[in-house]
Amino acid sequence: MEHITLLLGIVIVTALVFDFTNGFHDTANAMATTISTGALKPKTAVAMSAVLNLVGAFLSVEVAKTISGGIINEDGLKTEVIFAALVGAILWNLLTWLVGLPSSSSHALFGGLIGAAVMSMGWSSIDGGTVVTKILLPAVAAPLVAGIAAMLATRLTYRIGSKTDQKATAKGYRAGQIASAGLVSLAHGTNDAQKTMGIITLALITGGVLNPGANPPMWVIVSAGTAIALGTYLGGWRIIRTMGKGLTDLAPQQGFAAQTSAATAILASSHIGFSLSTTQVCSGAVMGSGLGRKGGVVRWSTATRMFIAWGLTLPAAGLVGAGAEFLTKQGSWGIAVTALLLIAGAGTIWALSRRNSIDHTNVTDDDIDGADVPDEPAGVVTTAIAAVTPPPTGTVAGLDTDVKTTIPASPAPPSAEPARPATV
Repeated sequence: MEHITLLLGIVIVTALVFDFTNGFHDTANAMATTISTGALKPKTAVAMSAVLNLVGAFLSVEVAKTISGGIINEDGLKTEVIFAALVGAILWNLLTWLVGLPSSSSHALFGGLIGAAVMSMGWSSIDGGTVVTKILLPAVAAPLVAGIAAMLATRLTYRIGSKTDQKATAKGYRAGQIASAGLVSLAHGTNDAQKTMGIITLALITGGVLNPGANPPMWVIVSAGTAIALGTYLGGWRIIRTMGKGLTDLAPQQGFAAQTSAATAILASSHIGFSLSTTQVCSGAVMGSGLGRKGGVVRWSTATRMFIAWGLTLPAAGLVGAGAEFLTKQGSWGIAVTALLLIAGAGTIWALSRRNSIDHTNVTDDDIDGADVPDEPAGVVTTAIAAVTPPPTGTVAGLDTDVKTTIPASPAPPSAEPARPATV
């Protein structure tokens, strides 16, 4: 580490700041459903997620190698390009956190990196094949696969539990939710912490500290895992609210199915080097579980805003990264101006967030300073899928029921015939 220059040190610190924002931006991926169903208290949930994110950072380096040696041509790549890329990624993360949208931190990083590299060296610096096969295709396929798996898993859980005591199964599924949430947190640490490892390793390669193709050093793994764990512990409460209450109303059975499906997709992709978005996978699984229950409603207005944010992430972060690289190319003063703009932008977003504070004390409230979760009628997709979904039997915590309940009618006047029980 004695060869690290001042600029390289700034890049490493900025990368860890991005990792920190990634942590609180993506806490909802693992814990939103667990918190919304009451399986865990909010602070307990984020503490558990933070620890498992740290553990997950040590499980694999395949995604890190994809970033450090697959997307960008390392020949001629300058350290300030990576700094500019991180500026674009951090600002997009903070902006989407402010409005409570679960966008992809991964795609923000990739967009910033691609935009800065193109501004610096042109389109020839980008490995288009890697971008398509390991970023774009997983971005489309992963949420669909996780959503379909969660929908089928939800149907299966209700079918299996149709003849059992609903209170007993609800407790069991809450325990299952805790276990599956832990698995998602472990998977998130395995996938997302590696992205920062990869970007720091790439910076060390461009600075001549490491040879091309080198694996992340242990100190990089430890620091990246620690940064994402600290961010996770703070909790991205705005996005947790959107994921837990804004997309659909979840029962423990659905939460368990969604989290298990998402964790399986993330872990499988991590070990083959696909740098997919854990946000997109978990969001797809939540929507799939909403469609899998008879009477479940997915709030498509919220989902549409989320889809738009997903589509904008790569180009928006790329444009900011390109603009930041234009400044850093001007020399030391350009790097200083870029750093000041990053600090000013982050400070402004934080100040705006204080106007409508959301934290662990009110994240599950139905109305926060007028920001209530609206009731939304079932849309075409929800109605079509619900029509072929077997209804759950029994009712727990407001779930739909297929069991007929007998309610005694009001007493009849003396002259009338005795009232018959009313069946609903």
